Amino acid sequence: MNTRMKYSICLLGLGFILAALPYTGHRYLRGNPSDFASLFSDEKTYFTADQVARFIVSEDSTARLIDLRTPDDFKKFTLPGAINVPYTEFLHRDPATFLGKGDVKNIFFSNGDTDAAYAIVLAQGLNYSNVFLMKGGMNEWFNSVMNSVFTGEKITARENALFETRTRAKRLFTEINSLPDSLKAGLLASKQLATKKLDGGCE
Repeated sequence: MNTRMKYSICLLGLGFILAALPYTGHRYLRGNPSDFASLFSDEKTYFTADQVARFIVSEDSTARLIDLRTPDDFKKFTLPGAINVPYTEFLHRDPATFLGKGDVKNIFFSNGDTDAAYAIVLAQGLNYSNVFLMKGGMNEWFNSVMNSVFTGEKITARENALFETRTRAKRLFTEINSLPDSLKAGLLASKQLATKKLDGGCE
């Protein structure tokens, strides 16, 4: 049995549980548990670390990166432009305050895939379809982007473009995470305010 199949079975069980549980704010989770399982066999549910790197480098305003790790982990390092919604808080907060609406792609990530996968199931159960997962989380980000090196004598145009994107994303990651905590907090606050304005929220 491959990893994806095991993952789907695990989430199928979670889907049954979530479908029966009321959510805070007098709203209820909806959805067929089989839909939750099929969600993870669909490649459209995922973005790779390289795709996320392209979103970061191009400053794609339609991609919202949501770091589900703890505040302490977030302070140590996170992806450029990401907002922190710890998974334990995600379970109790109104998703409308950070998932927004419209064409924004909400991309969840944690260290691996587990918390992000559970968050997608919860969001889908609340009728949010604009949710995705960065495959492999921060572990894969370091493997694919931060630890990438050029080897060999020749490089194709495609490989060169990929390497350049990784190099630029690596530089942005290093720059943002080298800032003092006070400056990082200011950047986060300004991003969250801009997100509220774009989604039609108020200050």
